[in-house]
Amino acid sequence: MSLDTSAIRQQFPSLNRSAVFLDNPAGTQISKQSLERINRYLLECNANHEGLFETSRKSDEILHEAHAAMADFLNAARPEEIIFGNNMTTLTLHISRSLARNLQPGDNILVTRLDHDANISPWMLIAEDKGCNLIWVDIDVEQGTLDLDDFARALEHKPKIAAFGYASNLLGTINSVTKLTKMAKDAGALVYIDAVQYVPHGPIDVQDLDCDFLVCSSYKFFGPHAGALYGKFELLKELEAYKVRPASDELPYKFETGTQNHEGIAGVLGALEYFEWFAAEFGDGHANDWESKGFSGRRLLYKQAMSAIREYESELSRALIKTIESVPGTRIYGVTDIDRLEERVPTVAFRLEGKDPAKIADALGQQGVYVWNGHNYALAIVERMGLLEEGGMIRVGPVHYNTMEEIERFGEVLKQVAK
Repeated sequence: MSLDTSAIRQQFPSLNRSAVFLDNPAGTQISKQSLERINRYLLECNANHEGLFETSRKSDEILHEAHAAMADFLNAARPEEIIFGNNMTTLTLHISRSLARNLQPGDNILVTRLDHDANISPWMLIAEDKGCNLIWVDIDVEQGTLDLDDFARALEHKPKIAAFGYASNLLGTINSVTKLTKMAKDAGALVYIDAVQYVPHGPIDVQDLDCDFLVCSSYKFFGPHAGALYGKFELLKELEAYKVRPASDELPYKFETGTQNHEGIAGVLGALEYFEWFAAEFGDGHANDWESKGFSGRRLLYKQAMSAIREYESELSRALIKTIESVPGTRIYGVTDIDRLEERVPTVAFRLEGKDPAKIADALGQQGVYVWNGHNYALAIVERMGLLEEGGMIRVGPVHYNTMEEIERFGEVLKQVAK
């Protein structure tokens, strides 16, 4: 699928420079719709919550609209199922504490070695505090995929919570989240999904998944540094929140502790409005697919946008993998089969034989090509592959505002650096 990348890039003011942004897995550039929402909020209705005056009322209206839009984006049943916070990590540390109240010594918690540490350490800390057991699910080191047989064996321990990712933030692997969720719930576990890495790359439907919780961060999908958590209404309603006494007991506010980053939440709304613009421009080819599933209005627009993005980024993945493999001495970790691109997002991790990933990333950066290096907080993966002491990997991650020309430029610079 071809997109008018020139029109798309005009929606991102920071792209007006010669740099090639392939550092997106750690944070994308912000859309102008998000910037405009932040500016308007701060200039027109910057106030605290529930005041009896105009700016506070306008502020509350925007915050409510942001919850509603995020619910539509994830296809949550209602806006009250959306909790905003600083980021996925902070939200997970917060909600895990509430979930821990229902755990007993000896209970089991399932985590995987394919995950970002933000979906491992919070459960590790809870296990230590409550005397619970952490059950690890291994990965296929050669394929960079989750070991489904090991996942099934882990479920035989009847974990109370199963925490796993939608897509790996290092290897790009997309998990079979629908299958994993059903397996975990059939075993009696609550399901907690880290969707941070997947959200910029494809559509999500939490009702279809039937997960209990799902978390993401808007700075990974063209918004400001903020996070959002989806939780089933009845679960959130029953959970005890760690909050100050005067704070509301109503959802979603009982979990949104203190004064929130209101301008950031307005910026999340703007990022979602960017997807609405994108759908109007490029999403027509996917309307029928989602209309037949009952989607309409804004929820339909979001599914159209993310489907079109997924289709275009498949081409970027193909080009990126071939480009890296064309450089002598490279090794990609994860799925490299061009016929299996539906099993990955365009986040690709690799090494150059005999080269320090930090030095490679630095050399690329000096040539205006921005990538990441190291463990990228996917500590368990890098440890499992025996690469932690070797400096981890180089991570390259295009999104839909990147172009084929940028992939070519990256390849040219990588060849120079490799020599």
